[in-house]
Amino acid sequence: MSLLALSLWIVLAPLAGAVVAGLCGRAVGRAGAHSVTIAGVAISTVLSFFVFKAVVLDGGAGFNGSAYVWGEVGGLSLEIGFLIDELSATMMLVVSFVSLMIHIYTIGYMADDPGYQRFFSYISLFTFSMLMLVMSNNFLQLFFGWEAVGVVSYLLIGFWFKRESAIQANLKAFLVNRVGDLGFLLGIAAVLLLFGTLDYAAVFGAAPREAAATFNIVGAAEWSAMTVICLLLFIGAMGKSAQVPLHVWLPDSMEGPTPISALIHAATMVTAGIFMVARMSPLFELSEVALNVVMVIGAITAFFMGLLGIVQNDIKRVVAYSTLSQLGYMTVALGASAYAASIFHLGTHAFFKALLFLAAGSVIIALHHEQDMRRMGGLWRHMPITWLCSLIGTLALIGFPGFSGFFSKDGIIEAVRHSELAAAWVGYPAVLFGVFVTALYSFRMYFLVFHGKERIDEHAREHLRESPLVVTVPLVVLAFFSVVIGWPWVEPMLFGGYFGEAIVVLPEHDTLARVGAGFTGAGAFATHGFVVLPFWLAAAGAALAWYVYIRSPRLPAAIAERFRAGYRLLVNKYGFDDFYGAFFAGGTRRVGGLLWRLGDVRVIDGWLVNGSARAVGRIASIIRHVQTGLLYHYAFAMIIGLLALMTWLLYGGARG
Repeated sequence: MSLLALSLWIVLAPLAGAVVAGLCGRAVGRAGAHSVTIAGVAISTVLSFFVFKAVVLDGGAGFNGSAYVWGEVGGLSLEIGFLIDELSATMMLVVSFVSLMIHIYTIGYMADDPGYQRFFSYISLFTFSMLMLVMSNNFLQLFFGWEAVGVVSYLLIGFWFKRESAIQANLKAFLVNRVGDLGFLLGIAAVLLLFGTLDYAAVFGAAPREAAATFNIVGAAEWSAMTVICLLLFIGAMGKSAQVPLHVWLPDSMEGPTPISALIHAATMVTAGIFMVARMSPLFELSEVALNVVMVIGAITAFFMGLLGIVQNDIKRVVAYSTLSQLGYMTVALGASAYAASIFHLGTHAFFKALLFLAAGSVIIALHHEQDMRRMGGLWRHMPITWLCSLIGTLALIGFPGFSGFFSKDGIIEAVRHSELAAAWVGYPAVLFGVFVTALYSFRMYFLVFHGKERIDEHAREHLRESPLVVTVPLVVLAFFSVVIGWPWVEPMLFGGYFGEAIVVLPEHDTLARVGAGFTGAGAFATHGFVVLPFWLAAAGAALAWYVYIRSPRLPAAIAERFRAGYRLLVNKYGFDDFYGAFFAGGTRRVGGLLWRLGDVRVIDGWLVNGSARAVGRIASIIRHVQTGLLYHYAFAMIIGLLALMTWLLYGGARG
């Protein structure tokens, strides 16, 4: 089977499952809905592995071609096409496999939900949308996948639409992403303006020739076309990948069921921006201004969003802020031109973050949908599998040597340390000390949930037990990969040219080459990890979490009281939500109210509608006095009129 045929099967199988579950849900029933969608995603996973084997493992030729031409506009061909290379093959396998695990897990988690078939239809459609995005070979299809994941995420975040908080959360996600998408669309328009095509290969091939091109945007100033394009595209990435200041939607997306939290936060929607920037590396490499901006935004997100995880009490929100921080790490790596390290961390993060979300869901199931960590504790005795899987996910997240997160995260830290960009002075401290913050909030969650004194209510304790196999098996599979996936891939991905020509890095920006000069193997890399500063910072964060939340459980309240201002700043999430609510949402309402009062009430109702009626009334009240009913009044008026007419005629004739 050709790569084109495989590509069509990979994207159409989840779509077919989504259509059957969505339109024929009553006919096929619950079992039919989950069977057809899981089968569709399983087909995608198996075929993605064959593509991965052919292109990556066997080193075969990729594919770049059109599957369907649906329009021609002024010589511009609008196509549905696929680009299969090392980058897309890796993303296809990660997306489809993690999605498959989440589909299986959903059988247990959503077992009692009345929207069972609808949920399976949505998540299968989500998988189709993400696959279309990562497999695209042109900006038009990229934008289709980009918008499709946004629309389906809106449906999934607001899945429990009877909750007001869920409706507010999905509307917030939709609106914030529209801000980023506007920049993204303008970036695509700028690409078309400069290159005259939307095809990746044509754009990337012509990019070096257009490196000095400029746009005249405001006044007489000339702006670097490449910088403008990259910054506009990156605004789109800031929305999808939740970078400051367009990050506010992601924590609220926890209003959706836990499986979709895992799907959005692990391998799909939030990684779309990271993938897009890596795919656009031939453009970003031509603008150091854009690279510096990317690194600064990523640094701010990595460090400051991690701090917010320390004060969260909802177990899912802690993992959500962890996702924000880890996306910041990936973005910093992109700014340092360590695109391979960013995609490597995207892959490892997909496994251990999906693991942490699904483990959190396992806890929530066991405690009858309790999510407040202050009402947990001591669960390791009752849920040993979930406890062990959570520990593995936590160690991978903090970058403990030997776990998957260690190889990718330490690769990013070292790459940023070797970067010669001006923004590295911000990026390196952020990713370095972010390790301490990550360990602190991660082990805070781990200790509050699984250790210490039990704080579970009696009703939940009576039914407390380990989750069923349909929940725990995906946990064990993801835990396995969270441990082993880094070992075989650290050398080829970071230092071995794994991505070939799919990623372009200029020699002067090649930070990973400088890091790789001292690389002697995965084992030595892991062993060396025990003596470097990131390990000791992580150990310090874990030790502090143990001391504060296990050894001295009254200390957190005392610290919060002692540093009240800082604590309130973190609880209020730096005021972003309050500012956006007051300035944008409130400002829009105030402007709408002003337009209503001036436009509707005063102009339309007051002047045009009621005003015209009043004018007619006033004129009628004057004219009606002429209609007296007395004959001599009418005769007098006729005489006066006749005199006036004769005067006008005589006066006009005399002048003529």
